[in-house]
Amino acid sequence: MTEQFDVIVIGAGAAGLMCAATAGQRGRSVLVLDQGKKPGRKILISGGGRCNFTNYDVSAHNYVCRNPHFVKSALSQYSQWDFLGLIAKYEIEFEERDHGQLFCVDSAKDIVRLLLKECDLPTVEQRYQTDIQTVLKTDTGFVLTVNNTEIACASLVVATGGLSMPKLGATPFGYRLAEQFGMSVIPTSAGLVPFTLHKEEKEAFEPLSGIAVAAQIETENGTIFRENLLFTHRGLSGPVVLQSSSYWKAGQAVTINLLPDLDLNGALTEVREQQPNLTLKNALSRWLPKRVVEILLAYGKIADKPLKQFTHKEWDNAVGYFQAWRILPNGTEGYRTAEVTLGGVDTDGLSSKTMESKAVSGLFFAGEVMDVSGWLGGYNFQWAWSSGYVAGLNA
Repeated sequence: MTEQFDVIVIGAGAAGLMCAATAGQRGRSVLVLDQGKKPGRKILISGGGRCNFTNYDVSAHNYVCRNPHFVKSALSQYSQWDFLGLIAKYEIEFEERDHGQLFCVDSAKDIVRLLLKECDLPTVEQRYQTDIQTVLKTDTGFVLTVNNTEIACASLVVATGGLSMPKLGATPFGYRLAEQFGMSVIPTSAGLVPFTLHKEEKEAFEPLSGIAVAAQIETENGTIFRENLLFTHRGLSGPVVLQSSSYWKAGQAVTINLLPDLDLNGALTEVREQQPNLTLKNALSRWLPKRVVEILLAYGKIADKPLKQFTHKEWDNAVGYFQAWRILPNGTEGYRTAEVTLGGVDTDGLSSKTMESKAVSGLFFAGEVMDVSGWLGGYNFQWAWSSGYVAGLNA
């Protein structure tokens, strides 16, 4: 005999659990299915195990989506303040870090416990290590074949996440399901991910591995990020690189200001007036680690000589080099280390007010499986809470 539920949610991550809790609190009978052994696996490792669960400042500007207006409705229906209400309800201690980022003081386990307690309702059931073999549309909803058993539902919510961090079980299941029902899927790529460098640059900068400097990167669309840049043995990482990677396309160069808080021309001019015999390397080492200066000067073929010996052209070239350093990434480290997946289910095929497919009644999407990617800083979790809530409210 076929089991029957009002709502089946595929995926027991942040969006799926929020959706299940919301639908369950409406009195809907809900079944959560997940292929893994336990819920919230990505939550548990996020933020170094502390989970950057939201941000004090959230707007549509903090998201990458082909339709920049799509996220507005869900974010207004369930805001960061609503989730902070849950944090207060469960008395979870949290702290604010740079740029309004909010982290658990103790552990990301607190967030998973919160979600499971919200789902602890007589109408909500969870099943793990499930294999969904088929999904069929019927006149009254959907029938799923799960571990060789048929389960029916009126509403189906796809909250399967993206392709980032495959070691946690990421799969393209959600995209395939959308395509099965004739929906468009925007090609996916890794986002919030370190850059790798070509062999020559990699070898040149490898000795700087582990060194971090404050930097600014302006993306192709004019978005400016100013945070730390980290040299690695593969290339470039750190928050400023991860942020800009979500706007980068293969073949594009990246322009980096290594001294974003300094008028380098004015500062060097002042040093030259006071110490004309000081070399460029020693002058720049006042503001950047000496090793970074040495290697960049060598790589850029900029002479290290007394400041008084520079011609106007050489001077401008040196200043421009450190405040507009152009480098061509070889690529990114890919889904293995990416924090999000860019692209996904095309939001043009979804209602921004309900998260329901415009073409397939009863089919909903929530979280990262959609073509919505947040900046680093708690924005992806906030999208999970907002879209999961809205889907749960309407499924």
